[in-house]
Amino acid sequence: MLVVINGFSKIGPGQGMEKNYRTESDSLGSVEISADSLFGINTMRALKNFPFKSRPAPESLIRAYGTVKYAALLMCRDLDVWDNYKAESLINAAREMSQGELSSWIVTDMMQGGAGTSLNMNVNEVIANRALILMGKCAGDYSAVSPTDDVNRFQSTNDTFPTALRLALINCLRSLESSVSGLQQSFENKEKEFARIVKLGRTELREAVLTTLGREMGTYAEAFGRDRWRLYKCEERLRVVNLGGTAIGTGLGAPREYIFGVVTKLRDLTGIGFARAENLQEATSNTDVFAEVSGILKACAVNLLKTAGDLRLLSGPLGEINLVPVQAGSSIMPGKYNPVIAESVSQAAYQVMSNDSTVTHLCAAGNLELNAFMPLLAHNMLDSAELLTESCKMLALCVEGISANEQVCQGQVENSTAVVTALVSALGYDTCSKIAQKSAESGKSIRDVSVGEGYLSGGEFDRLVSFEAVCRLGSKIENI
Repeated sequence: MLVVINGFSKIGPGQGMEKNYRTESDSLGSVEISADSLFGINTMRALKNFPFKSRPAPESLIRAYGTVKYAALLMCRDLDVWDNYKAESLINAAREMSQGELSSWIVTDMMQGGAGTSLNMNVNEVIANRALILMGKCAGDYSAVSPTDDVNRFQSTNDTFPTALRLALINCLRSLESSVSGLQQSFENKEKEFARIVKLGRTELREAVLTTLGREMGTYAEAFGRDRWRLYKCEERLRVVNLGGTAIGTGLGAPREYIFGVVTKLRDLTGIGFARAENLQEATSNTDVFAEVSGILKACAVNLLKTAGDLRLLSGPLGEINLVPVQAGSSIMPGKYNPVIAESVSQAAYQVMSNDSTVTHLCAAGNLELNAFMPLLAHNMLDSAELLTESCKMLALCVEGISANEQVCQGQVENSTAVVTALVSALGYDTCSKIAQKSAESGKSIRDVSVGEGYLSGGEFDRLVSFEAVCRLGSKIENI
């Protein structure tokens, strides 16, 4: 009888003549597993217990976990825990995982109970079995290399999982920071390109006062500049780790030399300035740092959503800019093109906001010395970082293709009563009110009324609404 759990087969009772399986046992009983499988009984139980299959461990987290194990095993080697042959096999297996070579064997879903124990054991089993193969032995020969006694030596899920998440987040945030920087640069380029194009500024979706299209692009660049700085500062919070604290931060089960040395190994491997938390129990118990970082990711999503929404308005009903069409917009309306990049980015931003809400609740839901909900917390945070990274790249390409409808901008300026505000410094509020009223009653533009009624010459009017005047900080004292 062939039993399949989540797509992975094991041989049930009554079969096994070909011995293409192995039997692994724990305190709950025995499970038969494909002989060449790099994961073992703990992973098989997790596949059965958590059959969601929609939230695989992120690649960034798998590699980071491999790196944490790599550092731990290096420290164990230095403490002469094993003979050199066994130590090098374990270290080489962990190195392979840190490089992504064993990722396909990490199969537990992130919607798991146990604070990440299933993922940790999946990692331990894969490294142990890979080390066995490197030693010329069969997978499952745990008398030679044990997932718990060897790969997990001096460790706990409760200090390795949060450390791996911190490392994964730092790597992802560095990529995101670069992506945000590219988006900022794209808007800065458009700020220069559109610097002389005067247009209407709007408040509460109503015409307000004059600005320039360049200034409008600059506001987006400035917002993403703040995001870039916030993301950079996040790394300071994430570099403090509880590795070496084992179960609750007391270091139970680990020698003092290991506790004081393992973070140094991780720092040397990654080039990241990791530091051991001064209070390991506090660092194991509380997860508010993740809530803080998630809030920074949400802030970036807020800027993306606002900006994408503005681009949709500016390119749609306002018609002041053009977005490059990238795909057909309708299955029934030929020639229709939609702002699909901005729409996709908006949806990603909404998802990040939703992720942040979940992370907030998960961080607050920890109890006593541990937060049991680290797996979903990790999934949501890394998902947010990936969504934002790709969204910024997509939007940067979109922004690079923006062109301005200068005639539309000019026509809206000339035909709007909002332009009269630019004349107040020269003519005064009451006179400008009369001009606005006459424009509304006659249907003439503000310019035609102002020049036709003799309030201003054509040159004076043009100077007051020029891009130099619009961009000047504060109004020049006029005496016309």
